[in-house]
Amino acid sequence: MLSSLFNTIKSRLKNDFLSDRFHTYIQLMRADKPIGTLLLLWPTLWALWIAADGSPTWQLVLLFVLGTFFMRSAGCVVNDFADRDFDGAVARTQNRPFAQKKVSTKEAFVLVAVLCFFALLCLLPMNQFTWLMSLPALFLAFSYPFTKRFFPLPQLYLGLAYSFGIPMAFAAETGSVPALAWLIFCANVLWTLAYDTIYAMADKEDDLKIGIKTSAITFGKYDAEIVMLCHAGFTLLMLILGWQMKAACPYWLAAAVVIYWQYRQYPAIAGRNRMACFHTFLRNNRIGAVWFIGIVLHFWWT
Repeated sequence: MLSSLFNTIKSRLKNDFLSDRFHTYIQLMRADKPIGTLLLLWPTLWALWIAADGSPTWQLVLLFVLGTFFMRSAGCVVNDFADRDFDGAVARTQNRPFAQKKVSTKEAFVLVAVLCFFALLCLLPMNQFTWLMSLPALFLAFSYPFTKRFFPLPQLYLGLAYSFGIPMAFAAETGSVPALAWLIFCANVLWTLAYDTIYAMADKEDDLKIGIKTSAITFGKYDAEIVMLCHAGFTLLMLILGWQMKAACPYWLAAAVVIYWQYRQYPAIAGRNRMACFHTFLRNNRIGAVWFIGIVLHFWWT
């Protein structure tokens, strides 16, 4: 009887431990907060649809969706490891696993290795040119967290990391990376700089105290205005993209919606309120989604 009771307790403790570790890893990967994956995914999908003239194979779409999730998750783990001594001092990040000392360095490295292995499996069916394009993407993703120590515009560096799915999509679909792909790349770098500066504005006071670099700090009192300039540059490049594609009506309707939403962002962030900036950052997801819908409907229309 005592043996049975002991085994029951042991089983429950084991299950509780596994459940706790699973929850911790989900937090570490930021899988419970998909906004980062979506912001990384939308430009990749734009590129896939354009490279395939509106008809990418479902297998390739699935591989890029999964690969985006795995690499974004791995990047989040590396980011939290790099920021483990800072996150506890920032209100928004003080409950992350490293800040709470819920995870070890060894666990984090093993998790990154597993996630990279699954991302590699997504690459295997693709051509060698796509494999080659993945190397700078990997370097940028894993080096970005450390740029906050010395580079005044780490959000620009993140923009480069968040844009490499675009040439990879063209490489996988066409075996080349034409000028059109680099146009989308540049547009997305500006968009990323815009929304991630808004994200940094929410943490500006904390970041100033702990001494890390962000574009919100570098831009100073003109941070909101420069965000709007980046949005304007992003939209201008997307309009040039539409002109080069001879885009149909749905694309231009999407552009009108995006411009309106961008216009609405300025009064939301002009007051530099922490929560207003954070919620405005989240709303950029719908901008990526509307551009994607506009691109898909353009090919359907034509």
